[in-house]
Amino acid sequence: MYYLYSAMRPSVHNKLVQIAMAEVTSWVEDVEKMLLEEHEPSSEVEQWRKHSIYRVPARIKRLNGDAYKPQTVSLGPFHHGDPDLQPMEKHKRRALLRLLRRAGRPLRDLVAAVGEVEEQLRAAYVGLGDEWRDGGGERFVEMMIVDGCFLLEVMRTAAAAGRRYAVHPDYAPNDPVFSRHGLLYIAPYVQRDMLMVENQLPLLVLHRIAAAAEGGKTSTYVMINRMVLNFLGVADADKHPAAVPHLGLHPLDIYRRSLLHTTGRTTERNIQLEEPAAAAKPADVRSARKLHEAGIRFRHSGRADCLRDVRLRGGTLTMPQLFVDDSAEYKFLNLMAFEALHVGAGNDVSAYVFFMRSIVGSVDDVRLLRSKGIVRSEWVDGDETVVRLLNDMTRDVVCDEASPLCALHGEVEAYCRSNLRVFLHVSWYYLKRTYFGNPWTFLSLAAGVLLLVTDIIQTVYSVLSYEVQGKRQYYSHN
Repeated sequence: MYYLYSAMRPSVHNKLVQIAMAEVTSWVEDVEKMLLEEHEPSSEVEQWRKHSIYRVPARIKRLNGDAYKPQTVSLGPFHHGDPDLQPMEKHKRRALLRLLRRAGRPLRDLVAAVGEVEEQLRAAYVGLGDEWRDGGGERFVEMMIVDGCFLLEVMRTAAAAGRRYAVHPDYAPNDPVFSRHGLLYIAPYVQRDMLMVENQLPLLVLHRIAAAAEGGKTSTYVMINRMVLNFLGVADADKHPAAVPHLGLHPLDIYRRSLLHTTGRTTERNIQLEEPAAAAKPADVRSARKLHEAGIRFRHSGRADCLRDVRLRGGTLTMPQLFVDDSAEYKFLNLMAFEALHVGAGNDVSAYVFFMRSIVGSVDDVRLLRSKGIVRSEWVDGDETVVRLLNDMTRDVVCDEASPLCALHGEVEAYCRSNLRVFLHVSWYYLKRTYFGNPWTFLSLAAGVLLLVTDIIQTVYSVLSYEVQGKRQYYSHN
């Protein structure tokens, strides 16, 4: 048996070698085929430019996975079919029927309008499943129309309530979604889900549906942008500069633009292929309490919706208000995730959160900023919550050193180090905190100073008396 096995081993070995070589050959053929089909860099740039809606990778989700998951309604393909979100599907269908009935137009008009941009809409989703491609094209258009009609109807219901109408005229007063009751108990969760990175619906869908429903006469980019901003609670949305001149990519994009007060396509900056110049490493910023001790004065900018409004002038650090409530964490996390995933989006929101984390290291810092109107919280333990929230949101998050706020870090530190008035202010603050905070300590200091002054006067008097006596003796001998 041993000799038989030994005789068989070379043949088995040869077969394994042949299989391995076949696999290598197949791999080589695949790579060569990919080389022939490889696109030019310019075409790749154009392809990536179309991307705007992403799945959040595990490295980001581990900060807080629940912050990226919709809770009430699925918008788009990534969470379509989620069992937890199924109850809202019947209300989506009702919204479609009511919109068609009110517009008096057939469904095929909406299908044609959205179908014209089907490829553009599909290209917006990165990592779209095969079930939505090729044979799933009809399902994709259907989903876009149903979800788009639902968003339009929810926002129109909110707008009707804002004009003090009892309800939207197309819905019953006791409608569970499209009524005042729905605005109170459903709309806040819809607003939350509209800001999830994975749960975005291109605003182009809303524009196409609205244009088809109105015959293409009244639907404009500005109208769609303003409708979304109004529903998301942005102040002065009807006059907000973020609403013009371009259509937002999706609700999260237009909401981010409103926080940065930009008027152009903030998410489509010119991407330079060359390596940018190296930026200076930002200086470490002292905490708010230490900055205050160093002579920096804090002032509220008067608004809470412009994160770029942070500046240092004449020793006064002006900042927008940070309002911390139940929605603050998921809003900032999704905005920061979008910046991390969308090339060209910038780093403004992340830089702002990093700056706040730099100056907020303890509850004392929060109390100081709260006294200046820069931090506001709805929670009883708001000070501790703000510190924890900023710590959690900045874990394993990258901040662009070329950001204007990083340059401001250096300006603040340079001011603290080079100003003579700052040195005097620090000295005075130290004396005030050490000796003037307690009346008994102050009395002890005053008594010590009085004794010191008395000793000095006595010493000076003794020296003067000795000199006078010496002069008298000199003149008496002469």
